[in-house]
Amino acid sequence: HVVYNWTIVDSIVDTYIHFGIKPLMEIGFMPKDLSTHPEPYDHTWSKGGNLWTGWTYPPKDYTKWNELVYQWVRHSIDRYGRAEVASWLWEVWNEPDIAYWSGSLAEYCKLYDYAADGLKRACPECKIGGPHSTSPRSNRAYMFLTEFIDHCLHGLNHITGNIGSPLDFVGFHAKGSPEYIDGHIRMNMGAQLKDIAKGFEAVNAFPELKNIPVIIGECDPEGCAACSEKRDPKYGYRNGTMYSSYTAASFARIYDLMDQYHINLQGAVSWSFEFENQEWYAGFRDLATHGIDKPVLNVFRVLGMMSGQRLEVNADSPMNATDIMTKGVRAQSDINAIASNHLDTINILVWNYHDEDKPTTSAQVNVTVDGLIKKKYKYKEYRIDQGHSNSFEQWKSMGRPQQINQKQYSELEQSGKLKMMNKANAIESTDNKIEIKILIMGQGVSLIRLY
Repeated sequence: HVVYNWTIVDSIVDTYIHFGIKPLMEIGFMPKDLSTHPEPYDHTWSKGGNLWTGWTYPPKDYTKWNELVYQWVRHSIDRYGRAEVASWLWEVWNEPDIAYWSGSLAEYCKLYDYAADGLKRACPECKIGGPHSTSPRSNRAYMFLTEFIDHCLHGLNHITGNIGSPLDFVGFHAKGSPEYIDGHIRMNMGAQLKDIAKGFEAVNAFPELKNIPVIIGECDPEGCAACSEKRDPKYGYRNGTMYSSYTAASFARIYDLMDQYHINLQGAVSWSFEFENQEWYAGFRDLATHGIDKPVLNVFRVLGMMSGQRLEVNADSPMNATDIMTKGVRAQSDINAIASNHLDTINILVWNYHDEDKPTTSAQVNVTVDGLIKKKYKYKEYRIDQGHSNSFEQWKSMGRPQQINQKQYSELEQSGKLKMMNKANAIESTDNKIEIKILIMGQGVSLIRLY
């Protein structure tokens, strides 16, 4: 007798729906009663033990796995409505090319076929894809990605007996590779960009996939979200402005690669979590600590304020994605911008990034906006740097307390909010141009808004 209990997953998805978030639904991992190797099932990774236990194994009954997926999707439709569920993306498993999956590639393809059939039986218009494998710059991961795609396009479907399996989008992961060298952190954005370039190459290797949506299912400066600064000092970058400036600079270069490879990139996921009952600013990959926003969350806020069409940006000493993949951001700081225009609102995101977590000089940046059609605008600047939109620096100035009183909490909460530098000042264009001068600290980010 099969009993389905959706209590935990409903509590998560209910929260997403309440806040208008569209989930990327991951179908996994293996329930204990279905696992071919159910014991041991619980893991002890946080205590230094094995992570890869019974939940990583193939099902002992693929038909029951198929039915589990079908019932979950049917339940979701009953709870949230068909139109809502059809607007989500569904993936099968996480990083099946490494130890998250203790089966073979062939067994993963079989798992995918049965999951896709269960989803489509319940909701033919629902979208499923994968394989959400790891960094394609590794030959092993690149092979897994391309062989999975080949299976979906040309392989024998394990459940229907026909050629091919549903593939509504392609997903893979991309990670940077920071190091701790001579007492400081050195980031490696080039590694993350190489992952993305190789993932795009994999998609372009199949002409049938022209214009298929692509999702970078984890898109981060490195791979271990659940590792704290105490576990390894290289994760300390996550608390301060190095994480925020890296994010601004890297996302802009992802757009460069999207254009270069002519890819229909639909999204990139920051694989960040909530870590409860941990020390303040412990250095996990989270966007907030104890409910206090970190600087990186403000970068996502300003990115969320940008919409419409991207605008051409020309910098005096430009670096593109290829430059960073080849040489990193080591010889000089990366001072550049990405800009957009929507309904006469122009947003320009400017950053001053460097791979080395050392004191870097501030930069006087002259921003010229050309081709304007209006005479009068209002001007705002939002800033994220050592002194603005930065709860971490405020916490350090308090003496790094682990016991926070209500007054301190309120101060941290305010310091973590996105800081607007000025009231909405009037500004006029001359010869269809506006020139603005701003000072950007090392690892700083500013959003200029004209409207």
